Amino acid sequence: MAEPAPAPFGAEIAEYLSYLRHEKRYSPHTLTASQKDLDTFAAYCGQARISRLEQVDQHTVRGFVAARHRAGIEPASLHRYLSSLRGFFKRQVNRGLLQANPATAVRGPKLRRKLPSVIPMEDLNTALDTPIEGDWAERDRAIAELFYSTGMRLSELHDLDLAQVAGGQAEITVNGKGGRQRIVMVGSKAREALQAWLEQRPAVAAPGETALFVGRSGQRATRAIIGQRLKLWAQRAGLGTHLNPHRLRHSFATHLLTETGDLRAVQEMLGHANLSTTQIYTHLDFKRLTEVYDQAHPRAKRPKKAS
Repeated sequence: MAEPAPAPFGAEIAEYLSYLRHEKRYSPHTLTASQKDLDTFAAYCGQARISRLEQVDQHTVRGFVAARHRAGIEPASLHRYLSSLRGFFKRQVNRGLLQANPATAVRGPKLRRKLPSVIPMEDLNTALDTPIEGDWAERDRAIAELFYSTGMRLSELHDLDLAQVAGGQAEITVNGKGGRQRIVMVGSKAREALQAWLEQRPAVAAPGETALFVGRSGQRATRAIIGQRLKLWAQRAGLGTHLNPHRLRHSFATHLLTETGDLRAVQEMLGHANLSTTQIYTHLDFKRLTEVYDQAHPRAKRPKKAS
């Protein structure tokens, strides 16, 4: 039996990842995902006996996507594969190694965006006001309060350093996707929770550790640990529903939008580059939309009930 051909494009992939790391300033998480996608495509090409870039065309890319689809990969992940390939081949065109981008004309399957359910405002506030005892209670409550107060992504909260909040600031600067910085607001309840954690932190943080949130090792808590502790906090607080960072971010955005109707402001707070992303990510409930329509449209006044 013939041995499988080695995966091609190793040098090109390495150069592209270096470009993303040093010039585009992509996060380690994004770099890891991109490398995984490109390595998977390279392995597919190796099995198809494709060893040179110029042998790749849109049929190759389409065949790869179809193969991943048959393997049970979800549409959202297939779109991510295509995005990684488009970026990779665009780089090769710019370097003069290809004449055209073979992934440009390939379309992924229809994508249904499934938004996380929103936690009712009253339920979330009740949970946040519930006193909790136990190990790391102050840290876990500070994490929950900060997520809900700011709408930060998991990666953004994970990367926070002690120096960014040590002065009890009502505003902090975070590094978002694509290296874009933005200012987020820290509400009074979140500042109180942070202060309680900061009083406990010196007893558990390793000497010289810069991270705001640390784990049992005394070093920066991993993203997985933050997610696990948020889930445990929700159980201890009696929230009665599964909780993760993305669901808190979505609840933050939805609650703000429901109360204010200011889509642009929510866009800025979430750090979205395009308003269309915010429109997909957030939504006003139907009752609120009805109220706005009834109050604003000159011919929408509902008739008064006869007495």
